Amino acid sequence: EADSTLRATAAASLLLDRYGVVTRGSVQAEGLPGGFAQAYRVLAGFEQAGHCRRGYVIEKLGAAQFAASATVDRLREFAGLADPPPLRTFTLAATDPANPYGAALPWPALEGVTHRPGRKAGGLVTIVDGTLALYLERGGKSALAFTDDDAVLTAAAADLAATARARRLATLTIEQVNGAFVYGTPVGRALRDAGFVESPRGLTLRRLTAGD
Repeated sequence: EADSTLRATAAASLLLDRYGVVTRGSVQAEGLPGGFAQAYRVLAGFEQAGHCRRGYVIEKLGAAQFAASATVDRLREFAGLADPPPLRTFTLAATDPANPYGAALPWPALEGVTHRPGRKAGGLVTIVDGTLALYLERGGKSALAFTDDDAVLTAAAADLAATARARRLATLTIEQVNGAFVYGTPVGRALRDAGFVESPRGLTLRRLTAGD
């Protein structure tokens, strides 16, 4: 579309559909022309027209957040639950808009670990109850664990293995976790329980073939 106003309007609509809650980080991750300032102006216009709401939806990210009314209502349903639901686990491409880390949310810090996660092609994230549990670089050679909770790691490893099999991802061989060799670590134990097997380089989950 040649008209810049129409392009900006379409982009803002797409952001609401893609992210659910649009924040400064999610706009910056998209690299849109005009950056957050332009997206903010368009979304504020949407709010005045009743097409979305602005407010404190995600903690610690300020009031410059926008979401459709249906999204806000859905989030309020979860916020009002007296008993938390079972662990909800998702394994996603690191670049997937459904992964908030590195966009709407900063990557969690890890003490003493120099390797940093990123929204890179081939990378994977496993999120448990909305919190980042695992990050794998392309091929899985180096992994980062953001928790030492055995229950969370077990759920994350199981979902990682199930997703890799269901999507027929390339063979994963995890050699290091947080800079240490994977054998004997809590993550290593969880991966073995999930179906990873020992190999000369680390723990491997081979790619399924058509006959498997």
